Parts: sequence; C-alpha cells; structure tokens
Amino acid sequence: MRAGDSRRGMVLVIVLWTIALLAGLAMAASTTFRGFAGIVTVDRDRIRADALLTAGLEAAAGVLAASSDRAVDGVETAVTLPTGAVRARLRDEGGRIDIGKAPVEVLVSLLRFIGARGAQDIAQEIVEWRDPGAASRPSGASPSPAQGADKPAVAPFTDVRLLARIHGMTPELVTALTPLTTVFGSETVNPMTASADVLAALPGVDRERVGAILETRRRFPTDPARLEGILGPAQKYVQVKPQQAVSVELAARLADGFGAAARAVIIQLPGDSEPYRVLAWSPLPSS
Repeated sequence: MRAGDSRRGMVLVIVLWTIALLAGLAMAASTTFRGFAGIVTVDRDRIRADALLTAGLEAAAGVLAASSDRAVDGVETAVTLPTGAVRARLRDEGGRIDIGKAPVEVLVSLLRFIGARGAQDIAQEIVEWRDPGAASRPSGASPSPAQGADKPAVAPFTDVRLLARIHGMTPELVTALTPLTTVFGSETVNPMTASADVLAALPGVDRERVGAILETRRRFPTDPARLEGILGPAQKYVQVKPQQAVSVELAARLADGFGAAARAVIIQLPGDSEPYRVLAWSPLPSS
C-alpha cells in the first residue's frame, strides 16, 4: 500500500469518528434539553397548582367567616379559574376529641371504643406525657414550677401521630384514632359537629343515644339546646361553641390534567389582624 493511500484512510477514519462524536453530543444535548423542558413544565404546573390550593384555602376561610351560627362541618366549596379548579371540604376540629386536653375518662372511653387493650394504662400515660406529674397530683391541682420544668420537649401533643410514642399504642390503634381525634380542639367536644363515632366514643353514650342526637341535630341544626335532654351522662364532656379551627381538605386540578392535594388546619380568632391563620399544612397524594 502506498503512503498516500494510508494517510487518506487515516483521515477518513478520523472524519467518521468525529461525525459519530458530534452525533452523540447532539443526541445528549437533545435528551438534556427535553429533560430540562420537562422539569420546567412540572415546576410550572406545581406553581399553578399551589396557587389553586391557596385559592381554595381562601374560599374555605370565607365560608368559615360567613358561617355565623351554622355548622360548617362537611361543607364543600369550589373555585374555578382559567388555569383549573379546586375543591375544598371543611371539617370542624372542635367536633373531635383533643388528645392534649380531654379528661382521662374520655381518653379511656375512646380507647375502649377502638378496642385497645389496657385502655386505662394507656390513657394515664397520655395524660402523663402531656402533663408530667399529673397522675400524682390531687384532682384539680396545678403543676408546680419544678414539675413544669421536667416536661418533655414534645409535650404538649402537636400531632395526633405522636401517640405512636405512647407505650401500648400500635400503628393500628393510631390509625383508628386519627379520624376521631385532634390537637386543635378543647377539653370538650362540639356535639353539633361531632361524627357518630366520636359521639359513641364519649363516656355513657350508646348507639341508641347517638341516633337520637344525630336525628335531633338534623331536624334542628341551629338549636343546640334541644340536645341537652338527650346527651345524658355525656353532657359534661360536650359544649357548643363558635367554630374557630377547621381542617380543610383541598383538591386541585389544572386544565392539562395535573393534580395536587393538601390538608390544612386554619383558625379564625376574634379581633385578629389576619382574616385567618394556618396552623398546619400537609401535602397529600393526588388522585
């Protein structure tokens, strides 16, 4: 083979390798650009979905502000914008049993209602968790400064899921308690918004009494005084009071099909400088 032919062959190999390299770089750049464009699209959709969720929260706060003496538990509202739509469902937190404030006898009854073993011991430990030294103090006595200084950093309860740290509380029990309990309520339960299971979990309330309460509430939704003769022993554990803290389940859907969901807890306080305040915000899986 002549030297000139050898050089031409080498040049041809180099050219072919260069073309292959450029083609590979072009393909990589194209793939990177498509991935970047996809990320930008997803981020844009998330921003729009977040805006819809915020609009739904504003609408829910408006419903709560306009409710006056009307119970908003189970009330739904919707907002439609050019970018999509959002639905909001309100639930009164006062209609649940507050694990951080409920009396020990209510906690015992609640635990027995869901089938917990050792309900008395678990309830006592819950009370001790939220208020160390309470079990050893006379009824109605306040904790001393020394007792208060020993309180664990997680007390009082800030989330129902903290019950998992209580001895004897299994994941199944925590799951069963979650829809019946809250950390945004009070010592008593609102009988006008409590679910049938919450009412049945109160001391001295059987299923027959629950049915009577629900029927009276349905017939006279703005007259809670009619419940007084029906509540029986549970009268001391309930109180009708203005709704302040409500949980809001939000579900947004963009025009292109992108979905987002969240659960928030908001509160409206008399004379507050803000129309409402957000106590909790939890993103949820979108259906």
